[in-house]
Amino acid sequence: MKRFFGTAAVLLSAALTLSACGGGDPLTSASPAPAGSGSAPAAGGKVVIGSANFPENVLLAEIYSQALEAKGVQVEEKLNIGSREVLYDQVKSGGLTVLPEYIGSLLAFVDKSTTAKSKDDVVAGLKEKLPAELEVLTPAAAEDNNSLTVTKETATKNGLATIEDLVKVSKNYVVGGPPEFQSRQEKNFKDTYGLEFKEWKKTGDATADAIKDGTVQVGNVFTTDPKIIVNDLVSLQDTKSAFAAENIAPLVNKAGVNDTVRTTLDAVSAKLDTPGLVTLMKRVAVDKDDAATVAKDWLTQNGLL
Repeated sequence: MKRFFGTAAVLLSAALTLSACGGGDPLTSASPAPAGSGSAPAAGGKVVIGSANFPENVLLAEIYSQALEAKGVQVEEKLNIGSREVLYDQVKSGGLTVLPEYIGSLLAFVDKSTTAKSKDDVVAGLKEKLPAELEVLTPAAAEDNNSLTVTKETATKNGLATIEDLVKVSKNYVVGGPPEFQSRQEKNFKDTYGLEFKEWKKTGDATADAIKDGTVQVGNVFTTDPKIIVNDLVSLQDTKSAFAAENIAPLVNKAGVNDTVRTTLDAVSAKLDTPGLVTLMKRVAVDKDDAATVAKDWLTQNGLL
């Protein structure tokens, strides 16, 4: 999924390059951690919050961290570590206690043969496949997921709210995405929705802009990409789960969390939705606000500080 680096323009370009992968995974795509980073076990009852090295995951870790501190929990942050291959083992070993995760990608990581797509099926799969040391707490409504996205004008003109609605016009539409998007999703869309397109274009990191300027009428943009706001786009609802659920949830080392940690993180998840996260990511990726400040503002607004 996403990585953001440097200036706002590069942030957005990187976001689309790595997010619009038609089945991508945020944590696996991240860069490796420095040797030994975050590998020591937690000590003294501290909760160690980790994150991958891209701004959305850092922001979520900040939200978790500040919410726990507000409840008197001693927290240590180890942010910008790296990919799931690094992070997962650290949570399992206890070097990290809490990690913001994406449930569909996590299940695919621990169960390569999974066919689960709905949130309930993915959560059930995680309960079965995660090792005894680990647990996923209650997922948020917020997802950082694949989508088919159109302009607001296109959605209004054609009555498009869901991917299923797109079927009535898709044969006249050009769809954009990364180079592998057609090979990964063409059969899936046809089998799930009966969806066919006039043409598939490889728009890569310019997909959101290509939708905006009319080069394509629909494109693969991730649901928390700030360009959805910047370009006034609409992500169509995936009512039949063509894409596996990617709800955000804390992955925890069970030995390192108590009831206070669990209830606090569940309270955060209960307030976190996709439109709200898009707004937060605009502040971080476009407006370049500090992630800790954005996290504090959101927690305050939601009565969690």
